[in-house]
Amino acid sequence: MLDAIRHIDQSLFLYLNSLHSPFCDVVMFWATIGWVWIPLYILFLFPVIKKYKWQTWIILVFVTSMILASDQLATLAKDYFQRLRPSNDPALLPIHIVNGYRGGSFGFYSAHASNTFSVAVFLIFFLGKSYRYIIIPALLWALTMSYTRIYLGVHYPGDILAGIVAGSVLGFFSAKFCRKIMGIMMGVSQKPSKP
Repeated sequence: MLDAIRHIDQSLFLYLNSLHSPFCDVVMFWATIGWVWIPLYILFLFPVIKKYKWQTWIILVFVTSMILASDQLATLAKDYFQRLRPSNDPALLPIHIVNGYRGGSFGFYSAHASNTFSVAVFLIFFLGKSYRYIIIPALLWALTMSYTRIYLGVHYPGDILAGIVAGSVLGFFSAKFCRKIMGIMMGVSQKPSKP
């Protein structure tokens, strides 16, 4: 069963990785870099500030902590499972690599997918009802960042899928916990001071 799953994962990877062009090489290489998306992060921040005002700092602390946790959990998983990235697996070479980028040794599961989906789910949890237009851009951003990893040859689809699940779960529970903390802090700040 596990061998069949691995075979499907490798076959899907080889197919998706083979769909490349010089133009897409440039786009995908830059799209995988976090700081390139700073203008989008700023656009996401505006509705947060508008809706939550001074409580935005609590959200930012939670998002920062969540990304750090997501990244570290993915690193622990990589060290534990030690599944070679496609770009480092001699059995798969040659595959399409862009600008010589191969990532680290191991790839299960994708920190890019986990980090971006944790933020997307967190953002949707906080803004989805009031600002529905944020849902599609947040998910497209997370999917694009995730797909670049297959295109660049550094992750199997299974690595991405596991990262999506891990990040989504982390994002959901972080958002719920953050909302609870914000509720507690709001209650404390609204208590009348004793004379």
